[in-house]
Amino acid sequence: MSTPTKPKVVLAYSGGLDTSVILKWLCEKGFDVIAFCADVGQHHEDFDAVKAKAVSCGALKCVVTDLRKDFVENYIFEAIKCNAIYEGKYLLGTSVARPCISKEMVRIANEEGAEYVAHGATGKGNDQVRFEMCAQALDARIKTIAPWRDAEFIESFKGRKDLLAYCTKHGIPVDAKPKSNYSIDENLFHTSYESGVLEDAACTYEESMFKMTVSPKAAPEASTEIDIEFVKGVPVKLTNKADGTVKTDPLELFMYANEIAGANAIGRIDIVENRFVGIKSRGVYETPGGTLLRDAHMDLEGICMDREVKRIAEGMSNEFARLCYNGFWFAPEMDLVRNSVDFSQRDVTGVVSLELYKGNIIARGRTSPNSLYHPDLASMDIEGGGDNFDYNPSDAAGFIRINAVRLKTYAALRAQTRD
Repeated sequence: MSTPTKPKVVLAYSGGLDTSVILKWLCEKGFDVIAFCADVGQHHEDFDAVKAKAVSCGALKCVVTDLRKDFVENYIFEAIKCNAIYEGKYLLGTSVARPCISKEMVRIANEEGAEYVAHGATGKGNDQVRFEMCAQALDARIKTIAPWRDAEFIESFKGRKDLLAYCTKHGIPVDAKPKSNYSIDENLFHTSYESGVLEDAACTYEESMFKMTVSPKAAPEASTEIDIEFVKGVPVKLTNKADGTVKTDPLELFMYANEIAGANAIGRIDIVENRFVGIKSRGVYETPGGTLLRDAHMDLEGICMDREVKRIAEGMSNEFARLCYNGFWFAPEMDLVRNSVDFSQRDVTGVVSLELYKGNIIARGRTSPNSLYHPDLASMDIEGGGDNFDYNPSDAAGFIRINAVRLKTYAALRAQTRD
């Protein structure tokens, strides 16, 4: 008799305690497990060690894919093009990485003939939604295993103590370093810190926690002056005016933006945000390069984007952030938003000059071949619009009267109500 074929599952694997236990648990449940580790720029990650650990835990193999270039060009720069920000502060560092990772995980599942994918996201967070919504949008046939929502798994592992006992029983190597006081998510775009001691919204954090940025107190006394060039809303060149460093490759440009912004204490926030599942969550984030490029991009839009296009684009930015945060990257409405953003960026080409100093991004000037700014038209020293524009200041009186009609009508109604 032939041996029954085991079902295959592709597990999003980090090499940490949770996913190592999940890997072994899936093997015990009768699955052939293919571990998948995405390189999206985690700091000082030893991927050879991750692969070896996955195999030692029972994986058929461990696939490590370098997604850094894809992540920058097709996800980070997409967010920067529309100035995406969630609830006015969060630059979506974790959110924007999940569709990049999910797409590769589904590709591997299809290549390996796996009908399942699995992840180690908790049942209280956003990542479970993001991974699964992206996976189902990319392949409607795929099924997801989420152990932290599985009654049997939760009953077996009520805390870190149970996870460690399972590792001891099955010979799973455990990192000898003490557990951090918080949960960390790392990629090229940002580093996030949450849970643990940070669950107390009034509790501060240790300066030693940060990986990508220095404190403003430790930042250099001398500022850093740079130029950033954009073409159709995408950063294409970063120049350090002090030492002549020039970066044009998208990945190198973004990594250098991280380096110089982080060295100048740019990109830290501490917020309480609203998760999609309805829970408020406290998070501390550092996003140095993303903060710098977004700031420069918004400055350039000021000189070359039409006022009404800007107003509509700001609404699309909010929608992009909401959809990305909630896991709808591959939804039709996101396609609509992204294509609309591309249209809005047709003329967003030019150079922004900036000075970086102790957590501040200071605009020093901007130029664009598509500039809508005309000094003669704006000048307080020229009565009209100069030689090229027919602008008569006296026309403003009629403009103001027409726009005030509804205000006077409303005021009259309020006066009647008071009487």
